[in-house]
Amino acid sequence: MNPTWYFDFISPFAYLQWQRLKSLGVTVQPVPILFAAVLDHLGHKGPAEMMAKRRFTYRHVHFEATRRGLPFRFPDAHPFNPLTALRLAVALDARHDVIDAIFAQIWGRGGSSDDFAELARGFGIDDVAAASSRVDVKTTLRTNTEAAIARGVFGVPTLAIGDELFWGDDATAMALAYRDDPMLFTRDDYARIDALPMASVRKAVG
Repeated sequence: MNPTWYFDFISPFAYLQWQRLKSLGVTVQPVPILFAAVLDHLGHKGPAEMMAKRRFTYRHVHFEATRRGLPFRFPDAHPFNPLTALRLAVALDARHDVIDAIFAQIWGRGGSSDDFAELARGFGIDDVAAASSRVDVKTTLRTNTEAAIARGVFGVPTLAIGDELFWGDDATAMALAYRDDPMLFTRDDYARIDALPMASVRKAVG
């Protein structure tokens, strides 16, 4: 069974991992989710909501894309509202070619993150607003997100293989190692790590 890949177009690391998976010939089952809903559920801020982390993250993504020779340009504003992109992907069954095209527009060329009229016409959709406002499309995106939260997803992108979750582009190698060796985490020091106690717990803020 192919790994499940939870993603949101708002994440530049999702773009990087999508390109990495393609280059490695790894087939995944893409599942669009709303990252903001995951953050709300966990009570977390996103990386772009902390100014020092935002600056580092944007530099890191740009550096990685350049290092890998990927087409990359930040859109004119970030974070942006990804709902139209996510719903369009859902309306087109989260097909790989659709995801390719949306990522290419937003992150490959730094194009619009909310105007997909021309892109959608190439896939046979003449009215993006109508397609993205369909009840079944909204329901599917909400269900995808709720199922991801129930599964324990806490960030995007996340590869899910069996009961294990692998968060982030930089966890790709570990995810593929586990895919090829499902007993990986039963050896070495992994069992002790899983049961490691906390010596100190930070008080909740606010």
